[in-house]
Amino acid sequence: MMKRFLPFFVLAMAFSFANAQVDEKTAADEALKTKVKSAEIDSAKHWKFTGVCGLNAAQTALFNWAAGGNNNVTGFIFTNMTLSFKKGKWAWDSNLDTELGLMYSSDYVHYPWRKANDKLNFTTKVGFQMHPQWYLSLLGSFRSQYAPGLDYKSVDAGDLDDYGNPVEPTLISKWLSPSYTDLALGVEYRPNDIFNIGVYPVAGRMTTCVEEVLRPKYGMSKRDDGTYKPVMLNMGLRINGGINYTLVKNLKIISTITLFTPYTARVHDEDGQKFGNFDVDWDVAITYNFLKVFSVSLMTSLKYYDMVMIDGKAWGKYGAHPRARVQFKEVVGLGIGYSF
Repeated sequence: MMKRFLPFFVLAMAFSFANAQVDEKTAADEALKTKVKSAEIDSAKHWKFTGVCGLNAAQTALFNWAAGGNNNVTGFIFTNMTLSFKKGKWAWDSNLDTELGLMYSSDYVHYPWRKANDKLNFTTKVGFQMHPQWYLSLLGSFRSQYAPGLDYKSVDAGDLDDYGNPVEPTLISKWLSPSYTDLALGVEYRPNDIFNIGVYPVAGRMTTCVEEVLRPKYGMSKRDDGTYKPVMLNMGLRINGGINYTLVKNLKIISTITLFTPYTARVHDEDGQKFGNFDVDWDVAITYNFLKVFSVSLMTSLKYYDMVMIDGKAWGKYGAHPRARVQFKEVVGLGIGYSF
């Protein structure tokens, strides 16, 4: 009798054992999923991604317009985004602020396509929290432009070369001509997620100008033979600040300012940059999104570089010769945009 039931008994035991194994595996899988999900949530709490990006365009058409002007179409793409990470006493922030635009005007006989906007600014910094609002920070940054920049004044004036042909536009900038790369160590004050300001007494700046003809314009150092070096290194003081603020829903304000003055920039050369003469980069972007996909934006850039020589009209005690001048650019755009 026992022999008849033994196979069924063994089968039942095997089935129970298999079920137990399945239940145990299911429980382990659920525990693993819960653990992974909890880790993902915990990791997501440490990261923050904010910014704006868009494509803007403008068109102007004139007919018998007494005040003058140019028929033109202008378009540009832009983005200003920040990726932040904070865990424990460590914080890491990276910011990309860039734009590139073109303009077309049928009124220009020569070179109807011209560059309208061009900017590439990247900054990354790692901070260790010494106090709830104070960080010891290591910062790196890079500034340049993508495409060649050209001056068309002589072209539009109809100037001719020695052979009677229209003159070529004058090159005024190019990729890595100039560029500014900084590496700095200092302290940063962060009272909240909106505002920060940092002072970096140990700051190195590498200025490059690979285009030889542009090196005098951007204040590059001279060699003994009178030619200009493509790279210039300076130690100095850097101060920077930033604002990233959503004033009301869909209205975002992003602003950064950077000041740099060298300790060792040819202090014995009366034409060189002295300590206390700050190079200034101040960018502001104000964007408002409506109907989910459309945006209106106002972007400004103010620059002053003590060793960048610019031609301009004279006023007061200053002459018309090339010298350091305040540079300012303002762009208002309407187009497709996204804020996050």
